[in-house]
Amino acid sequence: MSSTGAARLLPWLSPDGNPCFLVGDGAGFVSRIADEMEVAQLGVADELIEEAGRILDARTWTPGEIHLLAVELTASLVTVRRVAESRGARLPVSDDEGCDAGVGARGSV
Repeated sequence: MSSTGAARLLPWLSPDGNPCFLVGDGAGFVSRIADEMEVAQLGVADELIEEAGRILDARTWTPGEIHLLAVELTASLVTVRRVAESRGARLPVSDDEGCDAGVGARGSV
């Protein structure tokens, strides 16, 4: 995606739970795997949103179902935020943007 050589936040964690980064031109094997994984993660989030709507619309949920839904939604939100941070960090920043504009566009999510 980006040829800036900046470190890309990958959509997975190390075995120790630390963030993983990749430095490259965005065209290599690991970049393609990361792109595919991001698409899959966003697809899972879409499915979970639909499922949450069905569960909540039914109004017949048990406390266990609501708890599981909250756990799954939280995990998905963490993943989607990670994808957003990674993609946002790879957006080009034009030289004519002011300091404040850059922070607002690429600041913390």
